[in-house]
Amino acid sequence: MEDKINTLADLFREVGHAHHQAFVAVNGADPDWPLWYADYLLDKLPAHIGQALNREQTADLLLRLHQAHSSAAPTSDWADYYARRLLQA
Repeated sequence: MEDKINTLADLFREVGHAHHQAFVAVNGADPDWPLWYADYLLDKLPAHIGQALNREQTADLLLRLHQAHSSAAPTSDWADYYARRLLQA
């Protein structure tokens, strides 16, 4: 299970880096980041979580994970937190 968590966390880090590069002029700031991330992850995420989600479902999931991370464990690594929450649900 730990390998799956690490692999999924790496995917989240990859999308975070790609997003930051795409929005480097504004230091990664993007109020619509869940949709951008969803587009990036749409064809990659199902292999990791065992189900296909559409763009809106993926964006909603990411936003809920962000909110949970911000309130429950804001000092922890966000990518690891997201991966653990998804795979241990």
